[in-house]
Amino acid sequence: MANLEKLQSIISDIIAPSALAIDQNGSFPRAAINALGQAGILGLLSSKEVGGLGGNLGDAAKVIESIATHCPSTAMVLTMHYCGTAIIENLGTETLRKEIAAGHHLTTLAWSETGSRSHFWAPVGTARRQQQQFVINSSKSMVTSALEADSYIWTSKPSEGSGASTMWLVRKGTPGITMPKSFDGLGLRGNASAPMAAVEMNLPDSAMLGTDGNGFDVMIGTVLPIFCTLNASCSLGLMEAALAASIQHVTGQKFDHLQAPLADLPTIRAYIARARITADCTRTLRDDTVRALAENRPDAMLRVMQVKAASAEAALEVTETALRVCGGAAFRKDLGIERNFRDARASFIMAPTSDVLYDFIGKAVCGMPVFG
Repeated sequence: MANLEKLQSIISDIIAPSALAIDQNGSFPRAAINALGQAGILGLLSSKEVGGLGGNLGDAAKVIESIATHCPSTAMVLTMHYCGTAIIENLGTETLRKEIAAGHHLTTLAWSETGSRSHFWAPVGTARRQQQQFVINSSKSMVTSALEADSYIWTSKPSEGSGASTMWLVRKGTPGITMPKSFDGLGLRGNASAPMAAVEMNLPDSAMLGTDGNGFDVMIGTVLPIFCTLNASCSLGLMEAALAASIQHVTGQKFDHLQAPLADLPTIRAYIARARITADCTRTLRDDTVRALAENRPDAMLRVMQVKAASAEAALEVTETALRVCGGAAFRKDLGIERNFRDARASFIMAPTSDVLYDFIGKAVCGMPVFG
């Protein structure tokens, strides 16, 4: 795709140079998002009939990995946008679909709640009908692009229908939305993650996405595969960054008294080798997940759960290895490894967390209902 050729220039001109400042200041990557919109990359998963690129999950995985190699915060903002786009493509209005395709609209998910934690498909927030509107009251524990996105795919308990959840399109600036506090996090500091709340938020009937109570099917069938695959791609990108910095350091720095590079130590080479194997195994699983979904294989959902859990753990391992082999130099901000180390810690606590996924995977391989 010609538009994707513009991605490398956006990365080199905007994303990479600003990554350190975004992390240090906890600032939202607005310039990068604007550039990605102008290049059509916000509309990657939008269909061609509304002016999008008509790309697939494999295309999105490459985009996210490329960006995450330089700025995982920007990659996560785009990941959540692609998740929201998939819902809007199926259930949103043509006008909104065209806005996203044109790069004029950033969306995100507002799902996780303290009351249900990793069980994101079961919100405890409520929706009640009041004349010709619905009134929403809920508290979201963590929303990417909080107060920065143009819309939020919000969830609540069904108002009248059966099922676990109902989804709503909430536009930026809707009265009743609040952000109780900002979030000064350890890693992914630029993705504007923060709690959000809806207090007596009034929404029209048209804001409901799909039918009352149909949220679970969309969350699991449409969004979970995209989120897990792209989350893994984000982890892969930061692993590649940590490996590249480590290799450059151990081959470029010397033991002067031995006139040999640090990589001359077998211990260091072994650490690098294990990290390389770990990253390559993760990429193989990610690529197989994309194929399994495209081919509608029976093991596709198992792969979806595996790829997020495996990539999150792999990122922890690889970035810790990078710290080990680079020693004190890795604690410097300029080398970038300590940022990779911190950013890697986010994935395993994002819902569904790695520990929850291990339970789900165990149920699946034992022939038990996964979400029962």
